[in-house]
Amino acid sequence: MTSSGGIFDLARRTTEIARLEKQTSRPGFWDDNRAAQAVLKEINAHKRWVDAHAELKTELDDLTELIELTDADTTSGELSELESALTDLAGKVDKLEFDALLSGPDDHRNAILTIHPGAGGTESLDWADMLFRMYNRWVERRGFTAELMDYQQGEEAGLKSATMEISGDYAYGFLKAESGVHRLVRISPFDANSRRHTSFVSVHVYPVVDDNIEIEIKDEDVRVDTYRASGAGGQHVNKTSSAIRLTHEPTGIVVTCQSERSQHRNKEAAFTVLKSRLYQLKKEEEAAKMARFDENKKKIEWGSQIRSYVFHPYNMVKDHRTSTETGNVQAVMDGDIDMFIEAYLSDPQFREDI
Repeated sequence: MTSSGGIFDLARRTTEIARLEKQTSRPGFWDDNRAAQAVLKEINAHKRWVDAHAELKTELDDLTELIELTDADTTSGELSELESALTDLAGKVDKLEFDALLSGPDDHRNAILTIHPGAGGTESLDWADMLFRMYNRWVERRGFTAELMDYQQGEEAGLKSATMEISGDYAYGFLKAESGVHRLVRISPFDANSRRHTSFVSVHVYPVVDDNIEIEIKDEDVRVDTYRASGAGGQHVNKTSSAIRLTHEPTGIVVTCQSERSQHRNKEAAFTVLKSRLYQLKKEEEAAKMARFDENKKKIEWGSQIRSYVFHPYNMVKDHRTSTETGNVQAVMDGDIDMFIEAYLSDPQFREDI
């Protein structure tokens, strides 16, 4: 373990803590409780690493001292206890080293995840709904929470689009590995001739932007449309135009939200998504200018799938970025995707990825 820099980057974190704590002493800081809580959350995120490093360093110093005191009179029981303590410490260091991979400036934030089917009609709509279920199962496994912001059901099956906010420690840090095109190969249940079909669905993940991050959205740049939220299968259908569609004219970004019956709450949620997407766009533009992407870091575009899910003629899920694969397709569809996320985060070529 290093006292500064390295994977723990303690010097930067200590500087950030000092900078953020200065903000808390400024006049009027507590006037905006939401912004204040965002700053406190960021301070705690940095302190988590500093405190964890200090705790492990203390344990290491104590064990080093005990080892130096060992001699010929040390009993086998004492040596066994010392060995067990060293093994335990090594496990803690390994865990912290992996957790330290979630050290990006936005990794500690909550995430907004969107799902959009590609060409392929009902087959792609159904695949989108299967991924929607997979991510909800993953959320449950990790003890996170998911708030549905928008869900547009397909006419025959599946979904046309879905947006949800996922809350939990380092939600964005984990889920950023899922951004890209997901490919499904299977015998289509919608094909009377039982032919094999290939479907594509695009998944995008954005960090939820706190109020202390400035993203300017001019009123004249946003077109706001209202419409009636729709449901199917006996679900509630609003009799008033409470659903919101935002169109950001300069970028062409379109955001919809209809999960709430209140137009005001839907509008507020839609602006949260728009702000997060503009922040992500700004990050991508800055990264491109700095030429941080090499040929191995493909853009998220149709045809450059990040992962394939094969149900026929064999069972396999393979991540094309890390070559991680498994034959247990059912477990993956039940939310067991941590193997892919961990492999992505551990791969040096994606360490500076967006």
